[in-house]
Amino acid sequence: MSSPSRGQLPPLTLVLGGARSGKSRYAEALVEAAAACGTYCATAEAGDDEMAARIAAHRARRGAFWRTVEAPRNLAAAVLGEAAPERPLLVDCLTLWLSNLMLGGAAIDDEFATLRAALRDADGAIVLVANEVGLGLVPQTPLGRQFRDAAGRLNQEVAAIADRVVFVAAGLPLMLKGG
Repeated sequence: MSSPSRGQLPPLTLVLGGARSGKSRYAEALVEAAAACGTYCATAEAGDDEMAARIAAHRARRGAFWRTVEAPRNLAAAVLGEAAPERPLLVDCLTLWLSNLMLGGAAIDDEFATLRAALRDADGAIVLVANEVGLGLVPQTPLGRQFRDAAGRLNQEVAAIADRVVFVAAGLPLMLKGG
């Protein structure tokens, strides 16, 4: 995988990619290259054994550099509470957060607006990870299509306010905005 160059993080970075594209590792490397420590905001919930194993693998990969907080639903509060100039915040991932909200019956548009406001008001650099789910097959179920559409809207809204947007495929980053 191509490593990010050393340097200061912009206030808001969005890292997009498909499943197993290398987007999380790339986002982690961005923060690690720019700071002495970071906060990892995890949005996943272990609803089954396979997801629990994925979460455990992510945790095992992170070293002492990272302090982990969990925010499966109240992401805006975590962003405002955890982003700090000396400790960049990595959110992994927006797509799982959206899934948690949808399964919980939350008002998605209100949640998006609250998150956008928190991202604008945060004190430190933030790197967000999200799945690009619109490149595959059209989901067969109404809920699947609603999720795909909401994820696409969320990615567009965050990309519009982000200083940098990177698409990762096969571990290779492609700068879409703010290179």
